[in-house]
Amino acid sequence: MSPKQEALSKKIEAGLKLAFDRMVEFKKYKKSNLIVERDGKMVELDPFTMKIVKVIK
Repeated sequence: MSPKQEALSKKIEAGLKLAFDRMVEFKKYKKSNLIVERDGKMVELDPFTMKIVKVIK
């Protein structure tokens, strides 16, 4: 990778981390679960503990 590509990649990763952190804070504020995909299944996570609440089929 060229230095420009590496710098862009780091900026993208930082932006994605910031977006995820903000989403978790928003879900805590609204007291709602996060819904993510894990092992091909939809899973609800509690944003306060980040533990599986329910597996959605």
